Amino acid sequence: MRRLILMCLPALLALYRSADAEPPDTSQTLSVDAVRISEPMNIDGNLTESLYLRPGFTKFTQRDPDENKPPTERTEIWVGYDDNALYIGARLEDTAPDSVEQRLARKDAQILADAITVYIDAYHDKQSGFYFGLNAAGTMYDGTLYNDDFNDNSWDGVWEGKTRVDAQGWTAEFRIPYSQLRFTTGDGYHWAINCKRVIARRNETDYIAFTPKNGSGFVSRFPALNGIEKIDPPGRLEILPYITGKAEYAPHDAGDPFHTGSAYTPGVGADFKLGIGTNITVDGAINPDFGQVEVDPAVVNLSDVETYFDEKRPFFLEGSSIFNFGRGGTSNSWSFNWSDPTLFYSRRIGRAPEGSVSGADYADIPSGTHILGASKLSGKTADGWNIGAISAVTSSESADVDSAGVRSTQEVEPLASYNVLRLLREIDNGRDGLGLISTFTQRDFRSGSLRDQINNNAFTGGLDGWVSFDSEKAWAMRFWTGYTRLTGSPTRLLTLQQDGQHYFQRPDAGYVHLDSSATSLDGYGGRIFITKQKGNFTVNGALGVISPGFDVDDLGFQWHTDIINTHLGARYSWAVPTSWYQSLQVEAAVFRSFDFGWDKTWQGLWESSDIVLPSYLEIGYSYAYNPAVVSDRRTRGGPKTIDPIGYEISGWISGDSRSTFIPGLNFDVYEASYTRTGSYSVNLDWKPATNVEVIVSPELDKDWENTQWIGAFADPTARATGGNRYVFGEMHQTTVSAGIRINWAFTPVLTLEAFIQPLLSVGAFSNFKELARPRSYDFNLFGSGVSTIAYDSVYHVDPDGPGPAAPFTFSRPDFNIKSLRGDMVLRWEFTPGSTLYLVWTQSRFNPDNPGDFEFSRDMGDILRSQPDNIFLVKIAYWLAP
Repeated sequence: MRRLILMCLPALLALYRSADAEPPDTSQTLSVDAVRISEPMNIDGNLTESLYLRPGFTKFTQRDPDENKPPTERTEIWVGYDDNALYIGARLEDTAPDSVEQRLARKDAQILADAITVYIDAYHDKQSGFYFGLNAAGTMYDGTLYNDDFNDNSWDGVWEGKTRVDAQGWTAEFRIPYSQLRFTTGDGYHWAINCKRVIARRNETDYIAFTPKNGSGFVSRFPALNGIEKIDPPGRLEILPYITGKAEYAPHDAGDPFHTGSAYTPGVGADFKLGIGTNITVDGAINPDFGQVEVDPAVVNLSDVETYFDEKRPFFLEGSSIFNFGRGGTSNSWSFNWSDPTLFYSRRIGRAPEGSVSGADYADIPSGTHILGASKLSGKTADGWNIGAISAVTSSESADVDSAGVRSTQEVEPLASYNVLRLLREIDNGRDGLGLISTFTQRDFRSGSLRDQINNNAFTGGLDGWVSFDSEKAWAMRFWTGYTRLTGSPTRLLTLQQDGQHYFQRPDAGYVHLDSSATSLDGYGGRIFITKQKGNFTVNGALGVISPGFDVDDLGFQWHTDIINTHLGARYSWAVPTSWYQSLQVEAAVFRSFDFGWDKTWQGLWESSDIVLPSYLEIGYSYAYNPAVVSDRRTRGGPKTIDPIGYEISGWISGDSRSTFIPGLNFDVYEASYTRTGSYSVNLDWKPATNVEVIVSPELDKDWENTQWIGAFADPTARATGGNRYVFGEMHQTTVSAGIRINWAFTPVLTLEAFIQPLLSVGAFSNFKELARPRSYDFNLFGSGVSTIAYDSVYHVDPDGPGPAAPFTFSRPDFNIKSLRGDMVLRWEFTPGSTLYLVWTQSRFNPDNPGDFEFSRDMGDILRSQPDNIFLVKIAYWLAP
């Protein structure tokens, strides 16, 4: 049999290569010519200037739905330039101009409409660039390109664009100042360009150069932009001063000496951008204000893992892709029971104070740490190094405390400095890469007690990169490795060793131990990822390690430590449309995780399929089987237990994005003897007018946990479990929530956005129990045998009745969390780069009736609760001397 397989293998391999081959890339034989212009250009969408009298570029090719077919409509573009800016005009012909999809939205909104996007690779590094887009209604969008395949819309440039719809179709006109691009100067400029046209009613996309559906690489395919020479770009300096006025109204205790129910706060500050040449930019912020950003959604987190919230503040969002670590060189990335740590998580800067107050009847604690100033450097050096750096200083924060009428202040956050350095070198047009990152956090304490609550210093260093194994970058490997070291007082370090990231106190983890005299903690981590990323058949596999002492949380975010993780997965895609599908793919993987004691902590088999029908209805599912493993986290620092066999199934359906009403449905169910969870959500996207969009996403979550954590209670008679009783309860949790968004665009520069999130989450506990013995899923139920349990404002437990064990108590864990939060933002960009914001933010909270879910009563409770209201006015004026 083995000999037969070996004899057939060459023929099978040849057949696989033939079926899996990527179509030839003809875009590299194309080029687009730019023409120097001397006349003034009026950016109004009327293509009347002399630039448009010459023949333009028309060689577009369809990618969707019929790859490599001619476009159904003709597109012609022209490129001009002078010493200040790049100009692009486009004539987008349409045989049915009344069917051009004109949909108005705020800048950068992700909507389906007829549109054109211009991509510029001004470094000509075949990896990065900028994009600028207009839809037929005049909505603008822009962003950056990185890692050849990815884009980031967090960058906001200051440029001009206008469109017009006429009897021939529609037109678009762009003016892109050189100050918004990054490039190296010289007599001649070697840039690359690409364009994408969207014809919404046909779900059609046409490109000059595109990534095949079974391929990878986008920027590297751009054709050359010829003809730009001897330009003299002006210096780059942008200043954005702003003023704010904020009014806060909130319910308060009648005896609270610090809160009267209202507060009024003025503010002033400025952002700036300074160009160092044409390829490096310094951004700065003095007394920054982010009052216009959307509120975070409410969550109920009963785990020992911190909730991750996305960054929304513009200063930290813009250009953030340079700080991506360990993700370059490949276009796909699978993970199972693994999440790469984020070495730089910008939300650590300006977060809520971490220190606590003591002995307070009333306290006025700052909601956030004030950022005194921040600066950012980004760009690319002449010898090809991508560089990014951030430095920020946050102020010392104190709480005003009242204790029996005696006033005092207590420090809750020290003066702190946050610093990040990122370097990345792309080699051989991005085929290979090598980079490093370093972060350093330093704090200056005034209070000795605060030293025992917060780390003193923290350092992170990392090395990452990728290697392509062939000229087409079909096979590639990427990697990262990192080291962390933090310092603090012995009290702080002892607490840190026992927190949810580390659990050094575990009695059966012989490879870690508590050190009460330690003043530092070190750790390491890394991952190697290998993938075949081109062709119908793709594969990927990874091996990752994070040591128990690894900790990036001072300026980063991590999900787990003490893990060795590996997986192997494959996907087969059918990307050529047929009479019964637009696309189809099947995926499968096997995965396993260990702790550093080589106990299996997670493992399984996973399979998924997804199909897009000719009607553009998408249907998919996934299934996972998880054999029994060891749990090293259930007892939160106690002995290991067993997780029995589990099964998971998920499914999704989404409608045609061209429709006025787009429904979607998702569900996810996990079933095991110790847990049963179900999440069911609906997404309803309604567009009642061309400038209005309403999105409603209700969700129902049902969670049954046989062993939800209650706490650990010291008892020397509990010898089977190492002198502690690890107590759990059976929990039934019901959560009902919804995300409601309303987007209303009056003009391309005047928009109103609203976000509302109601949330009800009720947990009822019963059948309290304790772990019977390590490395098992055996429990002793309180109230059975000789043990007793009773409730009288708290639970009283006697684990052995007349025996020697001491009774203990714990609070009632039932909860009923009712929250309503939302905001409304009116945004008017009255001149390019200058914006007026009017913001209203409201939040309500009610904890009544713990453990008892009744939808109508609970909704009434939250609607009758007293709200917190914040009203903000912000004016920012863009100056470019």
